Amino acid sequence: MARDEINAFLGAGTNYQGKLNFQGAVRIDGNFKGEVVSDGTLVVGQEAVVEGQIRVGQLVLSGKLLGEVDAANKVVLHKTANLLGNIRTPVLVVEEGAVLEGQLVMGSLDTATPNLPSDTPAIDND
Repeated sequence: MARDEINAFLGAGTNYQGKLNFQGAVRIDGNFKGEVVSDGTLVVGQEAVVEGQIRVGQLVLSGKLLGEVDAANKVVLHKTANLLGNIRTPVLVVEEGAVLEGQLVMGSLDTATPNLPSDTPAIDND
């Protein structure tokens, strides 16, 4: 099987809720809510809406994602991507026009820590 070959496809107009485990590559063009776990590649199409916890080898995002992303290898945000949540990854590629609202932690998932140190002062808006 070719490395970039899509193993499964959730087409436009589909709604899925639950936990998705896979090997290889999966493309989502519909709506997904839940958890994705894989060492492979998750491709989120331009019209897709994904909500939940994402832990994959690589994420290629063109649609909307709300949630936490842990990508062991790379995250690619295409110009139509809209990500509201936090990302942990060693490599981030962002096209002009992509939206990222959240925290970004660069480094391997083994060494990256998404939380601020406990001695970091809180911001007081008063």
